[in-house]
Amino acid sequence: MKKTNIPFCTEIPDTWREVPNKYLFSYCSSKVGSNWQKYQLLSLTTNGVKEKDFNASGGKVPDNYENYQTVKPGDMVFCLFDLDVSAVFSGLSKTSGMITSAYDVVEPNNKFVNKRFIDFWFQYVFSNRYYKMYSKNIRFTIGSDMFMSIRTPVPLLSEQIAIGIYLDKKIKQIEAIIESENNQLSKLFSYKKAIINDVVINGLDKNCIKKNSNIEWIGEIPAHWVLMNGKYVFKLLDRNVEANDKVVTCFRDGQVTLRSNRREEGFTFSEKEIGYQGIEPGDLVVHGMDGFAGAIGISDSRGKGSPVLIVLDTIYDKRYLMYYLRSLAYRDIFVALSTGIRVRTCDLRWNKLSSLPIVVPPMDEQKNIVEYINNKCDLVDKLILVKKEKIHKLEEYKTALIYEYVTGKEEVAYEI
Repeated sequence: MKKTNIPFCTEIPDTWREVPNKYLFSYCSSKVGSNWQKYQLLSLTTNGVKEKDFNASGGKVPDNYENYQTVKPGDMVFCLFDLDVSAVFSGLSKTSGMITSAYDVVEPNNKFVNKRFIDFWFQYVFSNRYYKMYSKNIRFTIGSDMFMSIRTPVPLLSEQIAIGIYLDKKIKQIEAIIESENNQLSKLFSYKKAIINDVVINGLDKNCIKKNSNIEWIGEIPAHWVLMNGKYVFKLLDRNVEANDKVVTCFRDGQVTLRSNRREEGFTFSEKEIGYQGIEPGDLVVHGMDGFAGAIGISDSRGKGSPVLIVLDTIYDKRYLMYYLRSLAYRDIFVALSTGIRVRTCDLRWNKLSSLPIVVPPMDEQKNIVEYINNKCDLVDKLILVKKEKIHKLEEYKTALIYEYVTGKEEVAYEI
């Protein structure tokens, strides 16, 4: 091994070189111009460069794509802005098309660079956000000149090819296992939702007499249950904020807790906390913007919440009502009832909750339903935790494997 001038890769094998990117890549893309309809639209994703449907919803759609740039198979696409928070940074394109000019598109020099090897190198670099150190602005952005001046460790081309082939094979094996685990995880989540959806509408007694609710998305309910508007079920709270209160957040998995209990990074902070309200343990909280995705739960903490949180009390069982509202979220009822224009969101403020039909069983049945759901879901949650831990370890192993080989800590057999 020998020392390098690369701050985040201080040692490389003695046969490797450290080469400025300007010798490894060249900017070669051009604007698609008025013939943009002939090009496949591409997108840089967490899984590399992927084809994108022109009609796919989400994001701001341009009037035309004349200023988009061309991409060839084998080109590298880089996102060199917002290096601290961006979810995607680089990818090797396997297809021709066009992509937004916000990205940098370069062609690797085949005399010095193997595309598979260099793709894995940048996965290592960007996943650790090492290029942040080269930025001189608060958005952690670097320009094309700076990118071209940064050095990259380069093995012999034959060794690059061997590393690329080896990692490609191993990573595909790991990702196949991860995909299988994610599929099983998805089935567990679906089963958990199905448990909740069933009993909050049908109850536990499958032989009870039913009646028509006259609401399409509710259907039949036990005859002795009642339907009430939300304003007769919930009480809207508005507590004062205390000096030492920390921020409480309602997450999409239904947990309502202090933000610091989950993570500190990745949040948007308000300079002025106008309209913040106090939240107590046991309060039923609905996220006004993310409730459609399941951000509905009971707080485990004292703190303060933003105005987007609807904090509720009730004389009924809060846990039953929590499950009932989540059931509507899981079945996309909130989205269907939304009158907004934003994709995959809806406003669940008090004016909508107050007029929302609520299925209300007798109190003893509410408690029995909650106990049943808790018992069933506790078992599922344990399995979900095991799956998540396994996926986490596989992701760590994949990251470590890439690091070991693209930095020369491990080597593969190759011919010089």
